[in-house]
Amino acid sequence: MYSRVNAYYREQHADEPSLVRTSEDVDALIDALATGPEFENLAVLHSSERELLPSGFPDHEFMVGVDGKRQVGVLSFMDDKNFISLGSSGSNGVEVFYFVVENPTEFPATAEISLDLVRQAVKEFLSSGGRRPMCVQWQEPEIW
Repeated sequence: MYSRVNAYYREQHADEPSLVRTSEDVDALIDALATGPEFENLAVLHSSERELLPSGFPDHEFMVGVDGKRQVGVLSFMDDKNFISLGSSGSNGVEVFYFVVENPTEFPATAEISLDLVRQAVKEFLSSGGRRPMCVQWQEPEIW
């Protein structure tokens, strides 16, 4: 059974998030990030299965970045602690940038993982009710 996830990755999603409910919806999200505008390749996801903070904001944030040309992506998960995906190699050891509606987010090159693993992680986030996916290795970022 899948829960419901709100995804924000295009300007229009500020008022109306994209809903992700099925495995097919995850594939459509990843494909949209991979083939969409260059400066709109990072999505912010919130699971409706998790509690809201007293402020009314979600108690977590799951970011999913996709570089369609290079067939890699990045993940970050924030709740009590911050985590970013840990890949096996980096882009020449430099930082990489992904963009939510033209706003850059910097990741270490070691955060990039295969696109297949990105898809698997988002599907796990969806099916687990918003828990941090365990199918990927995580690292705690030095800066954030």
